Amino acid sequence: MAGIVSVDSKLPGVGTTIFSTMTALAQECGAINLSQGFPDFDPPAALVAALGEAASAGHNQYPPLAGLPQLRAQLAAQLARYRGVTVDPEAELTVVPGATEGLYCAITAVVRPGDEVIVLDPAYDSYEPAVTLAGGRTVHVPLTPENFAIDWDRVRAAITPRTRLFMLNSPHNPCGSTVNGEDLATLAELAERHDFLVCSDEVYEHLVFDGAAHQSVLQHPALRARSFAHYSFGKTFSVTGWKTGYCVAPPALTKELRKVHQFVAFVAVTPVQHALAAFLEAHPDYPGTLAAAYQARRDRFLGALAGSRFRFRPAAGAYFQLLDYGAVSDEPDTVLCERWTREHGVASVPVSVFQAEPPPGQTLLRFCFAKSDEVLEEAAKRLCAI
Repeated sequence: MAGIVSVDSKLPGVGTTIFSTMTALAQECGAINLSQGFPDFDPPAALVAALGEAASAGHNQYPPLAGLPQLRAQLAAQLARYRGVTVDPEAELTVVPGATEGLYCAITAVVRPGDEVIVLDPAYDSYEPAVTLAGGRTVHVPLTPENFAIDWDRVRAAITPRTRLFMLNSPHNPCGSTVNGEDLATLAELAERHDFLVCSDEVYEHLVFDGAAHQSVLQHPALRARSFAHYSFGKTFSVTGWKTGYCVAPPALTKELRKVHQFVAFVAVTPVQHALAAFLEAHPDYPGTLAAAYQARRDRFLGALAGSRFRFRPAAGAYFQLLDYGAVSDEPDTVLCERWTREHGVASVPVSVFQAEPPPGQTLLRFCFAKSDEVLEEAAKRLCAI
């Protein structure tokens, strides 16, 4: 009998993502799933029709490595429209099979063994594994616990001669916070002084609420010259299962990203790219409608929770809302979210899984409000009954 193969894991501390775990538990229990970040409503009908038309028209073979030229041209037009920036679609824009793949390729392209990468906790869970696989070391800097803003004094203290990359995420997952112009100016000054690069996760760029505007690294010249900026069609068009996004970076960084991308996925899906290009050409204003629609969902959810014992600060962006359950229970969030999924039928995500060292006594759960009104109201009803 052959012996059992022993594998020395390169990611020994990594298991199944919390999103998959909680979604599976929600399905097992028949609970309302506010854990994983995906809409439960249909994408634009014209976009779905365009996908079928593209596949039926024979657009089913490999596209160019960087993405369809017509899609990249539309994306450059979108960036000019919404961000006021000029992007060379040939040399600075790469279509990828999901922002997670783009983030992985960017990190892998520039991080070498021994390099340090600063991440802001709570941090999206794909960042550190990519750094680890590249041989780098992740340096965790906590956001302020009051409002999840960047503590620049702590960032300054974390910078060393080995700092290679800074991970920025705004609008923020899981916290729903956003950065402002002063934050970007401070980051630019530090990046230039210490000569590190920036990887900016901006997948919720069109979901910024209460009259505020998204602040992109692409809009700051000093950051524009040393940043990867990542975007997601799944978040913008409610098609998370299409797993398509894009990365914008200056030519030298784009060249390095594409070197990795070609050996990870090679290309993004062809008919999906055709559909997105056709839809954006016909409906260029669609992304501008999203903030109001999602703010209405946020407000409906929080309004329905007004009589509950939860404390909350309305999310400034993205489609996640944090609820503080400290007045209800002192159980650890990892235990409580599972128990409430089983006992009360609402699945959430514990915030502590996004942190290297959760603050003592933290009592926060993340809920996705990219759901129909009926689902949000029923979920809130169940939560109010706790």
